[in-house]
Amino acid sequence: MKKRILIVSHAMEIGGAESALLGILENIDTEIYQVDLFLMRHEGELLKFIPRNINLLPEIPEYTVLARPIKDVIKERHFLLAVARLYAKYKAKVFDKKKKYTESGVAIEYSHKYTKRFMPTIQPDVQYDMAISFLTPHYFVTEKVQAKQKIAWIHTDYSVVQVDTESELAMWKPYDYIASISEDVTHSFLKTFPSLKKKMILIENILPKTLIEKQAEELVQKKFDTQTTNLLSIGRFATPKNFDNVPDICKRILEKGINVKWYLIGYGGDETLIRKKIDEAGMQNRVIILGKKENPYPYIKMCDIYVQPSRYEGKCVAVREAQMLGKPVIITNYATSGSQLEDGVDGIIVPMDNKGCADKMAEVLINTTLKKKIVENVRQRDYTNAKEIEKINRLIKGIQ
Repeated sequence: MKKRILIVSHAMEIGGAESALLGILENIDTEIYQVDLFLMRHEGELLKFIPRNINLLPEIPEYTVLARPIKDVIKERHFLLAVARLYAKYKAKVFDKKKKYTESGVAIEYSHKYTKRFMPTIQPDVQYDMAISFLTPHYFVTEKVQAKQKIAWIHTDYSVVQVDTESELAMWKPYDYIASISEDVTHSFLKTFPSLKKKMILIENILPKTLIEKQAEELVQKKFDTQTTNLLSIGRFATPKNFDNVPDICKRILEKGINVKWYLIGYGGDETLIRKKIDEAGMQNRVIILGKKENPYPYIKMCDIYVQPSRYEGKCVAVREAQMLGKPVIITNYATSGSQLEDGVDGIIVPMDNKGCADKMAEVLINTTLKKKIVENVRQRDYTNAKEIEKINRLIKGIQ
């Protein structure tokens, strides 16, 4: 009889964690395991890429309301969940004010913490051999799933996320294992939760190579300017990605006489701020927002250099996707950058401040020899991390 695995996540919108989830689903051996996938919402551009041999479970109405406006929750008559979400929002606001948090992750944690008691059990008639909670918050797998072994994933650099440490410790503690995507992510997590050290395992993101290479061949209407150096960045328009500083960095590069255009793919709450910064810098024809793209890979294939100017990352999937497609990459020296690439070998790490970033980027842009060397190196390396699936296999084999 096949061992049964359940993976729980939020939805399949475009994002690094979602791509990594597809990587697991593409590489897991369904000849040996029966794999069920429970998504709180059947939404997102990547939903259609879930492999056919993965059993996508039906939505459960109560779980779908967590990301929707509370007025819609009330209209659907989920009154207890609406009250619980309002209470969670109030408690998070009080906590953040007390701690003087400005980059808080407390609200989303509380939104699950205070609604969990009203959520139905997921697959109540099934006991799984392994259950994986792929995205935080991680309350539902511990309390709403029956499984012999439970694993929670970390995708975030905890050195830059403000949390309710006591509350999150209680959330993480029931898991048998906590899977971190990089050594740096592990290090920052254990600084916050040192007592969880024995639960930690390293499972790096697995990328869906077949899907990425196939999608990169698709034709797109927007073509890049062949008379300039085309830079590309992908990510949510939010504080961690630092896209609001791209216009100023781009302007500084242009002032050095280097002809560049910088394209941004993504969406999010910071779009108004980014557009404002573009106008302030006079970069309307140089920093170009392409918006949300269901398939970003043809744009990676067309660009000359992929740039990740982030303030912080766990381990950026888009960087590895660009390397997989044979592109030179530039990243800022965020805390986990050293685990992202080998500086000067398969990419370049530049300073975080705008002037230092622009100065170093300019050096790279005019150094044809260095760019060629990086391209040669990335083409020789395997960025899929497909072998990481063996770590999951070993854990399952150990289950009695």
